[in-house]
Amino acid sequence: MSRERKHSLAIAGHRTSVSLEEPFWAALKVIAAQERRTLAALVADVDSHRGEANLSSALRLHVLAHYQRLAGRG
Repeated sequence: MSRERKHSLAIAGHRTSVSLEEPFWAALKVIAAQERRTLAALVADVDSHRGEANLSSALRLHVLAHYQRLAGRG
């Protein structure tokens, strides 16, 4: 089982920290690189569309949705 790891980021001009398991951080870095943007930009985009969900959950769901889309292409 992977432990949660806290990262500090600046989103929309304010600092925040997000706790996620390492495999999710790694996946977010891959997704950001594939989209040719920074991890902070990807997190800010997810943050702006998350509604009432907490940011950690929204990021996990974003990773899941990304890989579900990829699996659907095969």
